[in-house]
Amino acid sequence: MPLKETNRIELKRDLTDNLEKEVIGFLNCREGGNVYIGIADDGSAVGLADPDSMQLAVKDRLQNNIKPSCLGLFDVLHEQYEGKDVIRVNIAGGLEKPYHLKSRGMSEKGCFIRIKTAAEPMTLRMIEEYYSKRTRNSLGKIKASRQDLTFEQLKIYYNERGLGLNDKFAQNLELLTEEGKFNYAAYLLADSNGNSVKVAKYSGRNRVDLIESNEYGFCSLVKATKSVLEKLNIENRISTKITPRERENKPLWNPIALREAVINAIVHNDYSHDVPPKFEIFSDRLEITSAGGLILGIDEDEFFEGYSIPRNKELMRIYKDLDMVEYLGSGMPRIMQYYPRECFKFTNHFLRMTIYNIANVIKDRRTTEVATEVKKMLGVIKGQMFRWEIQEKMNLKNAEHFRKEYIIQAINQNLIEMTIPDKPSSRLQKYRLTEKGKKYIETKGETSNGA
Repeated sequence: MPLKETNRIELKRDLTDNLEKEVIGFLNCREGGNVYIGIADDGSAVGLADPDSMQLAVKDRLQNNIKPSCLGLFDVLHEQYEGKDVIRVNIAGGLEKPYHLKSRGMSEKGCFIRIKTAAEPMTLRMIEEYYSKRTRNSLGKIKASRQDLTFEQLKIYYNERGLGLNDKFAQNLELLTEEGKFNYAAYLLADSNGNSVKVAKYSGRNRVDLIESNEYGFCSLVKATKSVLEKLNIENRISTKITPRERENKPLWNPIALREAVINAIVHNDYSHDVPPKFEIFSDRLEITSAGGLILGIDEDEFFEGYSIPRNKELMRIYKDLDMVEYLGSGMPRIMQYYPRECFKFTNHFLRMTIYNIANVIKDRRTTEVATEVKKMLGVIKGQMFRWEIQEKMNLKNAEHFRKEYIIQAINQNLIEMTIPDKPSSRLQKYRLTEKGKKYIETKGETSNGA
């Protein structure tokens, strides 16, 4: 089923002069949206001759032509559609509405909002209403309590990615207030600060017997994040299950979902009240608690569907630069591939995710039985194949249906695996049969555990 224009999708054959207008229309909406370049109005793939240059041009225009800054609120992704190269600009709804064309100012000719399938001019009344509700307590606007900050750790991480920071890095990364002082985002990313992320471990299922308490902080938040991930990866020891046919080794928590949950908790935490996220390990589960609850503007259903309104766009932008976040709104859908929404609890001031150890997770019938759709797909996969290659072999048109009912189901049952598991949405991503998948094919539908 080809793409079509909706209230969240705009299609363009090529890069046009009204790109900024379309992006502003999505920035000023609650749920954001996507602009596809290289796809005709009828949904057919046109393709792009030089998608890499197109990516750079799009990033440059959005960075320089839209106010307030929308850095951290968009991703420019190179993807395949119907076997051709296209660009997808993924846009989140922003907290500093109304966004507008820099050349036109905050006027009817500069402000737009997405209505049905078009970006329409905003009325003066709407502009004034949005401006009155603009969030002003973001990390970028709060002046840091200290101004003697250094950033050697952050520079090292950027250098490792081949993205050296010049003398104007603080301005370029939006680590300064409008007055030119270091903001709170800069404070969190500095070599030395008062922020600390805690990882606690208890012997039982409650907080009575604390056996280990670690603090990762007083340093760059990026360094603290890497330390927390390393600690939890060590704790994510293998759980062994002996079956009549084989020995199954599984980690306590799904590694992909664990990484996403940790980074989400840190990047989207509300630091304005000096409350960092915390991670607590119990005998039967891991609890991840972040401050802030649901961000203003989205409800629980939209949260689980992956609608993205970054609380801390300055942190989001840097974590994306360092390849720690893939793209906007990608975290929750990846977590939801492995854990249900019942794992989340919301309060007015906090959000907690509880990940039970693998032995405690009750799976539904779809995860223990191989569906007919998946059986057919297993017979199609030869070596390593792109998703669209498998989809074409099966003569299926709806990419989203194929992803949910075929790809995700097979991954959850350990029948296929990604060639680049740390980047599920990479344009270079391919899929291959696991050993379990190969055995399933060999036994003509009978898996090694009798599923």
